[in-house]
Amino acid sequence: MPARPSVASQRVEGVTQLDVGIIGLGAMGREIARNLATAGHKVVAWNRSGGEVESVRMVDTPLQALQGDMALTMLSEDAAVRSVLMADDLLAQARPGLVHVVASTISVAFSHELANYHRARDIAFVAAPVLGRPDVAARAELNILVAGAPAAIDAVGPALQAIGKRIWDMGEDPHMAYAAKLACNMMITFAIEAMAEAVALTEAHGLPRERFLELILGTLFGSRPYQTYSANIISNEYRPGFKASLGLKDLRLAREAAGDVSGNLPMLDIVHARMQDLVDAGCGEQDWSAIARTALGET
Repeated sequence: MPARPSVASQRVEGVTQLDVGIIGLGAMGREIARNLATAGHKVVAWNRSGGEVESVRMVDTPLQALQGDMALTMLSEDAAVRSVLMADDLLAQARPGLVHVVASTISVAFSHELANYHRARDIAFVAAPVLGRPDVAARAELNILVAGAPAAIDAVGPALQAIGKRIWDMGEDPHMAYAAKLACNMMITFAIEAMAEAVALTEAHGLPRERFLELILGTLFGSRPYQTYSANIISNEYRPGFKASLGLKDLRLAREAAGDVSGNLPMLDIVHARMQDLVDAGCGEQDWSAIARTALGET
């Protein structure tokens, strides 16, 4: 993806250096901030609960993170984005020419609202939800689903390239990237449920789960979700990489987005119910792959 330097950017060792503000330093935001700084970008960050990242200057207010070439928001949900950025109309006070990259997984409906909100304040809005857990973010190997004006995407290209292994163009309308991200997360839960039900069937006939899942990984389904979550099913350990509470949020957003679908999505309803039961049972801090426990009779 070609880079288009913005007004405040500089050239450092042959690459475009951007002034980047990060809003949100959770497990993903910390790794993104670290990789941007390592790549030579000038990074400042604001986080509601404080914290620090090496080579990143912490600022006292989110407004200070909106004064560079680019701001990247990595907050947990619609309400958090609304509270931090919209309650005090901070974008109206952002540096002219700022490109705002929203990497959070937000609802399709809210993304439409955000697009109108940015347009009214003449701030470029790039959708960039990511595929990958914190360990993938730490290796700068995220898959980034981008949508927005081509010029705005080009302007932030050097920063996106520093945090991901591939940038996927989802079009010019930001909401399409969030629809794609919700669909991806929906499909991951389908994979977890499929593995759990298949293991339940094969174990009932005496086949150890590790042997069956070795077969699956080596033949039909060798992708990363199957590799990652089959290990959790084999060990019956669900230490959080992506919390069930966040998985439930994303499945709820997927069901809301599915209101515009003409057909029925019964698998989505099933995995949403599984995740809801898991969270209601007090397991919201476990990895979302713990929904497998229901099919396996391990709850």
